[in-house]
Amino acid sequence: MDLFFDKKIAEEYTSQSQKIRVLTEDWVNKQIYCPNCGKSDLGKYENNKPVADFFCKNCNEDYELKSKKDAIGAKIVDGAYGTMIDRLKSTKNPNFFLLNYSLQNFSVLNFFVIPKHFFVPEIIEKRKPLANTARRAGWVGCNILLSTIPQSGKIFLIKNGIIETKERVAISWNKTLFLREEKDSASKGWLLDIMTCVESFGMNEFSLMEMYSFESILKRKHQDNNHIKEKIRQQLQILRDKHYLEFIDRGQYRIRNIA
Repeated sequence: MDLFFDKKIAEEYTSQSQKIRVLTEDWVNKQIYCPNCGKSDLGKYENNKPVADFFCKNCNEDYELKSKKDAIGAKIVDGAYGTMIDRLKSTKNPNFFLLNYSLQNFSVLNFFVIPKHFFVPEIIEKRKPLANTARRAGWVGCNILLSTIPQSGKIFLIKNGIIETKERVAISWNKTLFLREEKDSASKGWLLDIMTCVESFGMNEFSLMEMYSFESILKRKHQDNNHIKEKIRQQLQILRDKHYLEFIDRGQYRIRNIA
């Protein structure tokens, strides 16, 4: 995999944003494989297609590309809020490619994919409407709250300039595919919340009592639920049944090793 952009293809453009769009899209089209099936057979949709930027010719997965010069932080700007929420309710919600690049040497620093099954309404932040003086007065955009997505939902193909093996990418991708089976966004939201709590320990093994420490946090997010501890146990059981976790002893769990 070549981490450098082909600068020659953007020489005709004067706008920096146009150059970056052409360079990043060309790089993805030539260098990136489909994380779902592993085939290097991505096709590019026509510009301004509302659903996605790329599609896999082999398995039909869709991908939207977001690129950023600076380090990717807690959130990333996306398009119209209403369009995004409608997407989450449809079957055409794309996976997200996020590309972090350097203009110093026109190369890729980080590249990761967020599978579409990690997208729920709670990770979409509604922005303020544009002012009446703006060209698109009243238009409402959104941000994707990357900080609320579990680390298992950020699958790196390239991290700090280091290329991850295709085998490990495939294992990471397949590990969370069970989330696609959950069609109810509220139920999926609970699973994602528990996965985020589990990952916050920073270690593979944890106890049920440690999970109970998140009771107040989860209560604030799910104010209609008066049985948070019971819900925690239920979600841990589901994650165990889906082989995301494994039970090692009474009240003791472990995140299953993907290596």
